[in-house]
Amino acid sequence: MVQPPNGRTLVNFATNFYTETEPFTRTITLLGQQVDLRIRPSAFGWRFGDGERVTTSEPGSPYPRLEITHRYQDRGAVRPSVDTTYSADWRVGGGPWQPVSGTVTIPGAPVALDVVEASPTLVGYR
Repeated sequence: MVQPPNGRTLVNFATNFYTETEPFTRTITLLGQQVDLRIRPSAFGWRFGDGERVTTSEPGSPYPRLEITHRYQDRGAVRPSVDTTYSADWRVGGGPWQPVSGTVTIPGAPVALDVVEASPTLVGYR
């Protein structure tokens, strides 16, 4: 998610980014055994579309909590995105939880964002 909404932001403005990715569980049957999985996002790779990147362990949050922000220096069209890395634990038959070795990163789809410049205009002055 990008704030401000509607696909537009300003040059030199703290544009807010966040994702709503949540932990989840899955249960599968493998070779006749019930296998439980706890899967959670563990890292977020933010690509702002202007060559700048940052990796965080937090998903950011909506306004007014500005946790992941970026200031674009130039006007133009950009396509920011976030890649989410997942970690997991597993257990068989209700046994103890074990960490899954390794992680999986899912690339996020870019969103269209226009970076524009604003010009101050004096209104209602006589």
